[in-house]
Amino acid sequence: MTSRPYQNHLRSSDDLVTSYEATRAGFVALALEKNRRSTPYVAEARALQEAASRAKTPADLLDIKGIEAGLLTAAGLSDKALVHLQPKDKTEAINGLIKHFLEPAGEKFVEELVFRFLLTRGDALGGSMRNIGGVLAQRKLTRAIISTLVIAGIGYRWQHSKTRQWVDMTDDDSEIELSLRGLSWENNGKPRTLIYNLKVPLVKNNVDMCLFNLNPDKLQATGNTSATSYIALGELKGGIDPAGADEHWKTARTALDRIREAFSKAQHSPHIFFIGAAVEKKMAAEIWDQLEKGLLANAANLTNDTQIASFCRWLLSL
Repeated sequence: MTSRPYQNHLRSSDDLVTSYEATRAGFVALALEKNRRSTPYVAEARALQEAASRAKTPADLLDIKGIEAGLLTAAGLSDKALVHLQPKDKTEAINGLIKHFLEPAGEKFVEELVFRFLLTRGDALGGSMRNIGGVLAQRKLTRAIISTLVIAGIGYRWQHSKTRQWVDMTDDDSEIELSLRGLSWENNGKPRTLIYNLKVPLVKNNVDMCLFNLNPDKLQATGNTSATSYIALGELKGGIDPAGADEHWKTARTALDRIREAFSKAQHSPHIFFIGAAVEKKMAAEIWDQLEKGLLANAANLTNDTQIASFCRWLLSL
């Protein structure tokens, strides 16, 4: 019997289960990333405190140039909200901050100002952290794919997430995963392009990862690609909290079912895969069952480096 791809790194469903050590390491990684992202906010708060310290009374803050944005943030207004406000609305918000919160604070009004600034910034940070598991997962998998390409001596190009420009591989590829949306390489002279978080017209939804048999230029030129252009599609779930594992899998399973159904109607069967960070025992059994039935071509636990390395070799072989 021919060995299936997943059998190179999985012997049973137990191999998919996330270990306690991996869960702990995942939470630490999230904490470190949260601290990294909060650094600019702390620096902004210090700058606001230094400037505001020149004021003798809360009302004097209105005369200090260059702190209006900080005052508006302390008033509870997000960057998105500010876009929709007129100058008079902003003035009203600042006056309300001074009257209702800073003046009652007495001589501690600067501290009160900084605390309220950080409170609003904290809300913004919390919002950006909601999908941080997915961001970290994409970075980790991307670095693994790039490493596999490099040790195989395969050149690549990568797409910048903001500019959408494709950049040639260089000798120094450190931290490109922080701003990468896609990768492109050749497999035996045939073009391969991997794109993250792409809306697939056939599926009518976003798919976490799509691998095409087209080069980037051809992929961009064709727009709505044909079903046969897709080699593989998969879901990547990076949340590490065991409490949310089943919910992540339900979401991914629904998405994968939708992909299979859409491509079946188009009479094409691309490889379907799943990668998850938080995998509990029951969830692992369901994933293993789909692997055994051929519904999934491959699967791996993101926290297991051996499994991810094996998965990357398989992906590059397609």
